[in-house]
Amino acid sequence: MITYGPEVLDHADDLLDAYADVFSAPPWNEDAETIHQFAVRLRSDIDRPGFRAVLARSATGLDGFATGRLTPDPFPTDRAYGHVTAQLGPDRVRRLLVGALEVDELAVRAHARGHGTGRALLAELTADAPDGRAWLLTARKATDTVATYRRLGWHEVPPLPGTANAALVFLSPDHPDREHDQKQNSH
Repeated sequence: MITYGPEVLDHADDLLDAYADVFSAPPWNEDAETIHQFAVRLRSDIDRPGFRAVLARSATGLDGFATGRLTPDPFPTDRAYGHVTAQLGPDRVRRLLVGALEVDELAVRAHARGHGTGRALLAELTADAPDGRAWLLTARKATDTVATYRRLGWHEVPPLPGTANAALVFLSPDHPDREHDQKQNSH
């Protein structure tokens, strides 16, 4: 199920419960305040351009969800966005990310992993990304998550020399600039 705008708040309790279940566990280890900030962010994100949420449900309840929105111009500086700009530089950020669909959150509960839930959520969320342009950010320490994105055909954007940090940026399999960026920055 895909929802747009305020109707996602009808599922806010389920989303918060799933978020806490996924992100309080290793390797994320988020604390109660960080989990609360997700609930606060969700209430403001619904008004952002291009916001959408996809929910995966089964007989056991909410198995996972994904949220996304269009990346604004100017590129944000809060949260982990500074890490992204530091690694890619402002020109690459503008070319690769601004105006693209950002996968803001992807959470799949442990019992639903390994059954295609994450793949389905990503596919539905990004199906109508502008010109096939979608991206996401994850933590370098989340090795299983990183491996999953690679297996699904997402392309890791190489950082500029000497700028690697805790964040990894991935472009969607259909992002039109992914191969060009890889060739240009592999030297």
